[in-house]
Amino acid sequence: MRTPPSGRKLISVAAASAALITAATASVAVAQETATRQAAVPAALTEAAPGTPAERLIVGYKSGAAEAKSDKAAAADAAAKGGDVDFRRRLGTGAALVDLGEKATRAQVADVVAEFRADPQVAYVVPDRLNTPQADPNDTEYAKQWDLYESTAGMNVPGAWPTSTGTGVTVAVIDTGYVTHSDLAANIVGGYDFIADTAVSVDGDGRDSNPADPGDYYAANECGSGIPASNSSWHGTHVAGTIAAVTNNNKGVAGIAYGAKISPVRVLGKCGGYDSDIIDAITWASGGSVSGVPANSNVAKVINMSLGGDGACTTATQSAINAAVGRGTTVVVAAGNDNDNVANHSPGNCNNVISVAATNRTGAKASYSNYGSLVDISAPGGQTSTGTANGILSTLNSGTKTPSSESYAYYQGTSMATPHIAGLVALMKSANSSLTPAQIETAIKNNARALPGSCSGGCGAGLADAAKTVAAVASSGGTTGGTTFSSTTAVAVPDNGSAIESPITVSGRSGNAPSTLQVGVDITHTYRGDLVIDLVAPDGTAYRLKSASSSDSADDVSTTYTVDASSETANGTWKLRVQDTAAQDTGTLNSWRLTF
Repeated sequence: MRTPPSGRKLISVAAASAALITAATASVAVAQETATRQAAVPAALTEAAPGTPAERLIVGYKSGAAEAKSDKAAAADAAAKGGDVDFRRRLGTGAALVDLGEKATRAQVADVVAEFRADPQVAYVVPDRLNTPQADPNDTEYAKQWDLYESTAGMNVPGAWPTSTGTGVTVAVIDTGYVTHSDLAANIVGGYDFIADTAVSVDGDGRDSNPADPGDYYAANECGSGIPASNSSWHGTHVAGTIAAVTNNNKGVAGIAYGAKISPVRVLGKCGGYDSDIIDAITWASGGSVSGVPANSNVAKVINMSLGGDGACTTATQSAINAAVGRGTTVVVAAGNDNDNVANHSPGNCNNVISVAATNRTGAKASYSNYGSLVDISAPGGQTSTGTANGILSTLNSGTKTPSSESYAYYQGTSMATPHIAGLVALMKSANSSLTPAQIETAIKNNARALPGSCSGGCGAGLADAAKTVAAVASSGGTTGGTTFSSTTAVAVPDNGSAIESPITVSGRSGNAPSTLQVGVDITHTYRGDLVIDLVAPDGTAYRLKSASSSDSADDVSTTYTVDASSETANGTWKLRVQDTAAQDTGTLNSWRLTF
């Protein structure tokens, strides 16, 4: 890090200009011009690292310019570009290194960059970016964690670590509880055991403040006729390790958000767990009040639910999720392992959640993973049928019934994919604490990359990319970088009638729409399976967002779809087309939006 000249501060072009203008109207004009100029400068040209304004710029002049040959001319030009901008030296390529002064803000840097970009003698101007060592963590099993770093189907997690490790964020793992593990212990904070039924809890009592996992094994037929025996899974501990295993401790595995804390919240025991316990767990974990349960001193901004069952998302569960999101907690859930449409499985089909499908080591949808239009994003879940090492390695216990010695093991499932996204959310919240759950979901989708492999049926916006997503939110100052156009005019959707259309006129864009165009939809309807929803581009091309489904009896559609609209001109009138295809239910399109 350089030591700046004592007492020097950057004076922005806007400030210098304003000091020379006394007329109010002229001041307004300068402010408007400055805002326009700054808006035109991409964040990548103003930062030394994500979220860190550049201290120096590298300026390349055109070959015929005096500044390209004369240091004196380059110094004079630098001074002319800003009140206290200095020429430092000539680089080996002939470019000029320009010093911006001490603690320049992003707006101040943008002013100077805009001035250089407007100069016809300047060939390019780029920030003097800060590079950092990219050493792998020293955890002894890290080389087996392909899901974090492999270029084909990994989630590009190491690239996010120089910006964020999840510090200051608590993740609630609503699962089987936690069995002691030295590779996790330092990152565990107080949780709760919400299992009220002692036949399920297996620990001899009902609800209490001890979320320890005593084991969830069961004998053949104990959980239903024909269901074979099963050893204890230690499922919650495996999930927790993926999110926040202690890292750089020269043992075991690395956690995605290893600076975060895990609050284990126990809801699953022998043969599973009840909605009633899960609903209370969601409420408590997000800072809500539950009768008879002490207030939560470790309120989570991220909830991981690697669990699920069949059927529609009930109003009871949806209400708990909505309240948690309203309190600022992002809820991440597994799409399910039935190789079926997620619309048939809860909570993966609930609104206001990030529903996660699983990919294998080639980046294709894992054979077991659920799919469908309600899936938001995909993440590595592994597939051990192609080899044990193609699963997801994390913390576990060797006990087949009750706890024994700590261990590590490969698992597969959307249960394993979900903590990858929960860990990513923790990284994002640590990098930018002002992010809302809606902004988090949009940023994850906008910065995903196309699946390297195939997916039939819908795998969301693609494979999550941790480094790209964290960089986007760290440098956005609370936004996710997109421009949003919306319609809030309510339109009635007639029962079993003709399709209705709601228009949005997009203007001021250049070129085509993005390959990850975000379409946010808010529809009130008592049987959403009746609805068919299409996005209609300005040229009349229709993109199917949601098909009718006789098995989807849940209420309402409140979600964001991702559309590859890269072949469409951005400007023009876009329409949302909604049709009710069956009798006995009516609804209303309340609002919808496009985020480019």
